[in-house]
Amino acid sequence: MSIMKANIMKLKTISNVWFSESRIFMKTEQGDVFSRPLEAFPLLKNASEEERKKFRIGPLKDDLRWEGIDEDIHIDSFFLNEEPTPNPIGDFFTTHPQINVSSFAKQIGINKSLLARYIYGIKTPSEKRRREIEEGLHQLATQLSRAQFV
Repeated sequence: MSIMKANIMKLKTISNVWFSESRIFMKTEQGDVFSRPLEAFPLLKNASEEERKKFRIGPLKDDLRWEGIDEDIHIDSFFLNEEPTPNPIGDFFTTHPQINVSSFAKQIGINKSLLARYIYGIKTPSEKRRREIEEGLHQLATQLSRAQFV
């Protein structure tokens, strides 16, 4: 984004927010509409419709706050153009929904929101981080394969 365009974007303020099944939309007081995939905001993606409706626009009208799910989004987030990209990590978690992403993230020592961004294809992990995730999954598989029930 050019410096001039970035400065113009900073002058915009939020007037309204709404959701579709897979996106969040934001209208500025200047009349522009921007949207982002919910994958960009995993806490919102996983929130109920009722939880999504319970937001407030900040006093400067440049941010949003969802107290109930502890999520904050700045207006600048709407100016990004990243869209989800299918990836092997996301494919694995999609085909194994029984894995609790929050617990798994804690187990491998990363933020659950960051892991969710990797899963949804909004963010790409470094090679080192990808190996950490794979190793964590291998450890989980080993633990499960050794489980014995008497």
